[in-house]
Amino acid sequence: MTLPNFADIQDTLTFLDSWEDRYGAIIDFGRALPPYPEDKRSDAHKVPGCASQVWLHMEWVVKNNTKHLYIIGDSDAFIVKGLVCILCSFYNNATLETLQNLNIEQTFADLGLNEHISKQRANGFFSMVERVKMFIAH
Repeated sequence: MTLPNFADIQDTLTFLDSWEDRYGAIIDFGRALPPYPEDKRSDAHKVPGCASQVWLHMEWVVKNNTKHLYIIGDSDAFIVKGLVCILCSFYNNATLETLQNLNIEQTFADLGLNEHISKQRANGFFSMVERVKMFIAH
C-alpha cells in the first residue's frame, strides 16, 4: 500500500462541499496509510504535543544522487490518522531543496482545516510539522 498522492487529497477536500463529507474523507485517507512498522512504535518516533498517540518515522533516501525524504506515520485516532496521511503525503519523496520551499501551514489553511479541525487536533498536527522540520534541519 502506498500513500495517496497529495494532489488527489487536495482535489478530494476541495471537491466536497460539507464538512461532514470532508471528515469522512480524512478518515478514509487515514485508512489508506501503509502499515506502520511495529518496531517504530517507540518513544523515539512518538510525537510530543499530540493528544492522541502519533508516531512518525523519517529517513533520507538517495535517488539519482539526490536526497529525498521518506516519511511514514500512524495514530491511534481516526481523524488524526487522516491528518498523519495528509502530512506524510505532503512531504513524502520531496527533495531537501523542495522541502525548504514548502509551506504546509498555508496549505492547511487553504484546505479549510484551520476552521474545521479542533484546536487540539490542529495543535497536534503542527507538532507533527515541527517534528518534520526538526528532522529536515539536521
